[in-house]
Amino acid sequence: MAGLKVGAPTPQAITVHEASRVLEVGFSDGATFRIPFELMRVYSPSAEVQGHGPGQEVLQTGKREVTLVNLEPVGNYAVKPTFSDGHESGIFSWDYLYELGQQQDALWTQYTERLAAAGAERDAPMAAKGGAGGHACGSH
Repeated sequence: MAGLKVGAPTPQAITVHEASRVLEVGFSDGATFRIPFELMRVYSPSAEVQGHGPGQEVLQTGKREVTLVNLEPVGNYAVKPTFSDGHESGIFSWDYLYELGQQQDALWTQYTERLAAAGAERDAPMAAKGGAGGHACGSH
């Protein structure tokens, strides 16, 4: 998870758009990003998604229709979303939200390339935990 860098832009407005499934975040430097819930979910900074080190990332599928059911503040530096698929362990710092917004085109490309390389479909259900592609470290 990215921390809060000194002098980094901070959110001035956060709006959950349920119908279009995007989180709109306006930052202090004037940038405004509309970050799709699906992008947030597949790039969640949680260990469940990112793994515990390089190369341990778990490819997320079946997240196109995911929604936010809750968004709670974490101190002065982040938010913790709860997604409709039950995922709630990712803490999104302001820096990380800015990065997701700023790099979303490249991140979408990277995601679709990872899907293709794995022979996976974007809308396929996730493999069961502990199975192929699952995460069973026991720390969650």
